[in-house]
Amino acid sequence: MGRLTAIFVCLLLISSVRSFYLPGVAPRDFQRGNELHVKVNKLSSIKTQLPYDFYYLKYCKPDKIMNTAENLGEVLRGDRIENSVYTFNMREEQPCKVACRVRLEAEAAKNFKEKVDDEYRVNMILDNLPVAVLRQSRDGSPSTTYEHGFFVGFKGNFAGSKKDRHFINNHLSFRVMYHRDPETDAARIVGFEVSPNSINHEYKEWDDKNPQLTTCNQNTRNMIQRSTVPQEVDTDKEVVFTYDVTFKESDIKWASRWDTYILMNDDQIHWFSIINSLMIVLFLSGMIAMIMMRSLYRDIANYNQLETQDEAQEETGWKLVHGDVFRAPTNSGLLCVYVGTGVQIFGMTLVTMIFALLGFLSPSNRGGLMTAMVLLWVFMGLFAGYSSARLYKMFKGNEWKKNTLKTAFIFPGILFAVFFVLNALIWGEKSSGAVPFGTMFALLCLWFGISVPLVFVGSYLGFKKPAIEDPVKTNKIPRQIPEQAWYTKPLFSILIGGILPFGAVFIELFFILTSIWLNQFYYIFGFLFIVFVILLITCAEIVIVLCYFQLCNEDYHWWWRAYLTAGSSALYLLLYSAFYFFTKLEISKLVSGILYFAYMSIASFAFFALTGSIGFYACLWFVRKIYSSVKID
Repeated sequence: MGRLTAIFVCLLLISSVRSFYLPGVAPRDFQRGNELHVKVNKLSSIKTQLPYDFYYLKYCKPDKIMNTAENLGEVLRGDRIENSVYTFNMREEQPCKVACRVRLEAEAAKNFKEKVDDEYRVNMILDNLPVAVLRQSRDGSPSTTYEHGFFVGFKGNFAGSKKDRHFINNHLSFRVMYHRDPETDAARIVGFEVSPNSINHEYKEWDDKNPQLTTCNQNTRNMIQRSTVPQEVDTDKEVVFTYDVTFKESDIKWASRWDTYILMNDDQIHWFSIINSLMIVLFLSGMIAMIMMRSLYRDIANYNQLETQDEAQEETGWKLVHGDVFRAPTNSGLLCVYVGTGVQIFGMTLVTMIFALLGFLSPSNRGGLMTAMVLLWVFMGLFAGYSSARLYKMFKGNEWKKNTLKTAFIFPGILFAVFFVLNALIWGEKSSGAVPFGTMFALLCLWFGISVPLVFVGSYLGFKKPAIEDPVKTNKIPRQIPEQAWYTKPLFSILIGGILPFGAVFIELFFILTSIWLNQFYYIFGFLFIVFVILLITCAEIVIVLCYFQLCNEDYHWWWRAYLTAGSSALYLLLYSAFYFFTKLEISKLVSGILYFAYMSIASFAFFALTGSIGFYACLWFVRKIYSSVKID
């Protein structure tokens, strides 16, 4: 199995060496006059988290709307990429062009007003670059930062009136940055900016073939002045959509064109505090490991020097429970299922991060991260079945098929049930975030057609292997556990154990939540990988230390406690997500709040399975190691 995995990884690396650029994100060269087509994407808002199709609002429509084929990740994210009426020619400036004229019926006006109230942004794409609005730096520095998309409109009032009115951004001033090759004169697009404006356009007579506006024409280049009357949104109002285009040569090379986009909110990245927190976690982990190893080596040396019967009778601590420490726990089958699920999530996370580090899942590969996670989770079912079956056989279980079915269906079943209910809520809101029936069917096919069979294959291979033998024999009669102090009881110990693993990730968690819920790009995968490794080490060490103290107190029920101790960090993750919701987000709609807490509950559940499995395996290795290192008659 290991050899096949190595061959598969080598093939992936070889294929990546031959073709550096990913499909759809290779550079394109444009000659002067080449036609450029702007594509439109979803309308998005950080206040509702419900994406909508661009043409949900009464914008200018082309004669035929064509969808660009989205990958699985894009569909799950709610992306809907379509063609638009916005077209222009490379390096040929367009002073002012009329896109269309529309009259707003009551329903259309209502939709525009709702989207303005909820601060929806319009997302467009040119040569795979998202449109962005230039944002002025707060500290006055010359650095360029962008905001995703532009607002549908804004609220305000006319002079002398206190009534708030809704205005639409109906004029778009595009600016395309390009990098030119001096030898061939070919150019590559390296930036796509927009300045949205609201203008109540005026005209004398309307000519559909050649509309002429007094507020925007060839002689009044980019006529956007502060004195211009904005375009109000109301029933039966007529709106004329216009745009102009300018081009600017840039020194930015094509390979670096995403740098400005991913440095959004750079002022929020406090590198010093992040590194400082990581150093504290590493220091604490090192101290815990040192104290634990020194105490343990002293205990093993003392136990191995016992010679007389009198000394043997004075045995206390962890050696005293050697006859019960490997006794199968209650609900051992369920523990096997959760461990298998954790292994599956661990494999998915690890391989996803490796691909991200290699640059395969950069923001330019839209939807690539989500697609990779789904597919890798499906294929990691092989390891879930294998690890679950190996553990189940160690517990002397016989119904391996039943155990396999639980491994294949419990976690994904809960996940799919929640996802189905949420999808129904999103569909009820008429949002483009609702997953179509075809995609839902494809997900079911991936689950039942690939994941479940792989879980069975892994389980069969795992159950065929010889059972893992315990280093010491288990007594037939369970030993009575002495009364425990309050600070060593399970609940307190489990809750305390989850603090340190959560502390290793909570700063990085802020940036992850910001990228998900505040529509930002996440790009620091190298740092995330370091945090992930620190999380693994922290989970393993804290569980081993607490397990050692537990066994010293002659409490041998360590199986579930080892899993729950590391897994309890998911509780703090859930609490932090609630804190983030009330302090950072402006979500007010009930459906949006349900979506947030449901998705964060799923994420916390997955984090519970991941950290719990790490802690369990670390503790299993530790217990087997110490009981195989002492002389027990």
